[in-house]
Amino acid sequence: MNAPSRLDLSDLRVLVVDDEDDIRLGLGRLAASVGAQVEEAPDGRAALGVLDRWPADLVLTDLMMPKMSGGQLLVEIKKRQPGTEVVILTGYGTVQSAVQCLQTGAAHFLTKPFDNEGVTQLIRRLGRQVLARRIPEADGDATLLAQDARMKPVTELIARVAQSSVAVLIEGESGTGKEVIAREIHRRSAVADRPFLAVNTPALPDTLLESELFGHERGAFTGADRAREGIFAEAGGGTVFLDEVSSMSAPFQGKLLRVLQERVVRRLGGSGDVPVEFRLLAATNRDLEVAIRKGEFREDLFYRLGVVRIFVPPLRARPDDIPLLANHFLRRSAGTSLGEGVEAPRISTEAMSALLGHDWPGNVRELENALQRAVIVCTDGVIEPWHLGLRSSGWEPAEAEEEDMDYSRSKQRAVEEFQRQFVHRALEGARGNISRAAQSCGMTRAALQRIMRQLDIEREAYE
Repeated sequence: MNAPSRLDLSDLRVLVVDDEDDIRLGLGRLAASVGAQVEEAPDGRAALGVLDRWPADLVLTDLMMPKMSGGQLLVEIKKRQPGTEVVILTGYGTVQSAVQCLQTGAAHFLTKPFDNEGVTQLIRRLGRQVLARRIPEADGDATLLAQDARMKPVTELIARVAQSSVAVLIEGESGTGKEVIAREIHRRSAVADRPFLAVNTPALPDTLLESELFGHERGAFTGADRAREGIFAEAGGGTVFLDEVSSMSAPFQGKLLRVLQERVVRRLGGSGDVPVEFRLLAATNRDLEVAIRKGEFREDLFYRLGVVRIFVPPLRARPDDIPLLANHFLRRSAGTSLGEGVEAPRISTEAMSALLGHDWPGNVRELENALQRAVIVCTDGVIEPWHLGLRSSGWEPAEAEEEDMDYSRSKQRAVEEFQRQFVHRALEGARGNISRAAQSCGMTRAALQRIMRQLDIEREAYE
């Protein structure tokens, strides 16, 4: 990326959650020092209340708190606001729990006591990543990247439908890149010079969704101090993309059907119809035909949305795309997180093997998050498997690896793997200085050296 000026950290919203006033104050000041807007909360429940009125981009939360733990808060945040990044704050005694939070979606964890410079660097890096997502896709970022043979039918169908004006329904699991497909259709269309407007329908209740799409008159609801056109009118002949349409309520499905049939909208609080012109693309991670049989989705709307249907295979079904996408996300994350002119780390052979061996339940989005995390935690220019935070990369032993393994051997393997990753992180952070690494771990130098000998870890690899 070559426009760091667009990533103004004064737009970054950081929520600090800790039951200790001095830690909350200190972290808040560190976040404010990089220019971010800061809110604080003394516990998880209070944090959720803040998030309801003030959607944060980044949450720094203590792991051990009364009323609601940081791990529980993480789960709730990812349900409500999946795009919010969460950093877990932990003491030495709860590091293993913090590592488990990485598997639940945490971006990183920090051990107490904190290094102020390390905290501010992390906030800057994560902040740039979050803000970069708000920038409209440009410079080729929206271009579909696919080389696996299983994606050939998708790319061929995109080429055929792009120049037409028919409605397209894009189907596939969450995170497979359905919006990228929609943007590719728009990019190749005859209206590519007109707006592409995307709406995440599950994020909005009916009233707000209706206002967003149809518009509203002044005074139509509390806070509507001026009239506004809806997205269908703003499109001006361009493309409207509705993501996860299966989440729409039955009443709203009926309203959307009328718009598609008659090409008019009625603003909230309005009394007349307004003609609109747009090309509709929609996406779903559910089987709408099953939803129709259950009475959860209108059959007539389904046929309006899916004149042409494109199914996007999950990432696990197209492994040849993984290296291509991984290197793309690596370059983009490095440019965003490390700044202009900083050389991106490279992916080691072992890390690429871990990427190829992972089953990717979160699909392309999970792969992107793994590379973003790796860029942040990697300090020596080489991304190793443990930087990725994947179960199959060694953060957790594979449960089915040896079905006949007894409890003692399973426990021993899990302990050794945890020790290995923990020591790797400590030595990386200390750049090979054993005394500093031991201090950050809360153990003696001799104890750390003993573990290093047991695991055959060489200090020189981290200098």
